[in-house]
Amino acid sequence: MGFGGSVAGMIVSLKNNKRNRKSTFEKLDRFQKENSDTLHFKNSATQEELEAIKSRIKKENNVLLIKNILLFMIALAILYYAISFINF
Repeated sequence: MGFGGSVAGMIVSLKNNKRNRKSTFEKLDRFQKENSDTLHFKNSATQEELEAIKSRIKKENNVLLIKNILLFMIALAILYYAISFINF
C-alpha cells in the first residue's frame, strides 16, 4: 500500500501547524503577577451610610421577592385553569 508519501506529508504538516497551548495554570500565574496590586477606593462611606444602603437594598429585595411570588401565583392559577379547561 503505497501512498506516495502523501500520508507522511500530511502528518508532518499537521505536526508543524500545531499551536503551542498554554495551560490554565500558566494563564492563572500570569494573571496573578499582572494584577498583584491591592484594591484602592477613592471614596469611603461612613457606617451610617452603609447601614442606609443595606436597608435600602433589603427593601428592594423584599419588594422584588413579593412581585416574583405574585407573578408565579398568577401564572400557576392560569396554568391550572388551562389544564382544567382542557380536561373537561
